[in-house]
Amino acid sequence: MRATAVGAVAVLGAVAAVLVVVDRGGVPTLLDSSGCTAEVDGHTVDIDLEQAENAALITAISIERGMPARAASIALATAFQESKLYNIDFGDRDSVGLFQQRPSQGWGSVKQLTDPVFATNAFYDALTKIEGYREMEITEAAQAVQRSAYPDAYADHEEDGRALASALTGNSPRGMWCDVPGDADEASDTLDDSGLVPRASVVRRELEAVFGPLSLGGFEPGGISTGHMEGSAHYEGRAIDVFVRPINADNKQRGWAMATWLVANADRLDVNTIIFDDRIWHAGSRSDDGWTDYRVPSSSRGDRRILEHRDHVHVDVID
Repeated sequence: MRATAVGAVAVLGAVAAVLVVVDRGGVPTLLDSSGCTAEVDGHTVDIDLEQAENAALITAISIERGMPARAASIALATAFQESKLYNIDFGDRDSVGLFQQRPSQGWGSVKQLTDPVFATNAFYDALTKIEGYREMEITEAAQAVQRSAYPDAYADHEEDGRALASALTGNSPRGMWCDVPGDADEASDTLDDSGLVPRASVVRRELEAVFGPLSLGGFEPGGISTGHMEGSAHYEGRAIDVFVRPINADNKQRGWAMATWLVANADRLDVNTIIFDDRIWHAGSRSDDGWTDYRVPSSSRGDRRILEHRDHVHVDVID
């Protein structure tokens, strides 16, 4: 049985850690196939769910700060080398956290450095002070921040860092997917004041915390009863639509960044289905199929681009 603590980025640049304890369940390690895969330009990275959540957090903070994907690549390669993308409370001498930062070197307190949000922002704060970091080799930029006794070690993780960053920033659509069991403990189906069940409300809050103010739909106070196909999770308050309009390259990238963040956190948030850009991902037995073609029901009528979810990310939670 494993529990993980995951931070979330706060809206409009203010950072606030949201601690969520997740029980993965008592699945024997040898029988548990859960994990995530990033596949970009022929390079494949396989990581477990905890690593995926931390990678998604590191990348989301770079997006929230308006930094280039290169910054996320550097941060991810660094965290791979320093902690294997785990938020650990031990290390060489007094090093702790995702980036093995040292309180004695002025990075912060142990409590701060084991908060993934604080640690990641501290890394990016230092990176932005490195003149020309965007043009540097990843290992060179990482070493300029970390000042490690093993300056060349970051090079071992450059490809992995680039692949994860490209997928999680939305630069490589469909570049990352996760194999998750798709089950969850029974939860309340009572709608809150916004018209969402508690699980969906958590997803909404975290999306807004990570990506800032969003154009949302598919729910309303008291629930909805029209506007979606028969049997839609929207009618049960289990679904949210995040609109990325107008349909263009920038919004497509933003949509894929959100969709990929959702799949990386699907197990923790009890996500059932994600649809965007004519692709769909399902939790459960089909989750390892990755992003498959979305088939618009033949009975559906209307703007084809909307029906194919080109202008919005759909996410629904487990019943």
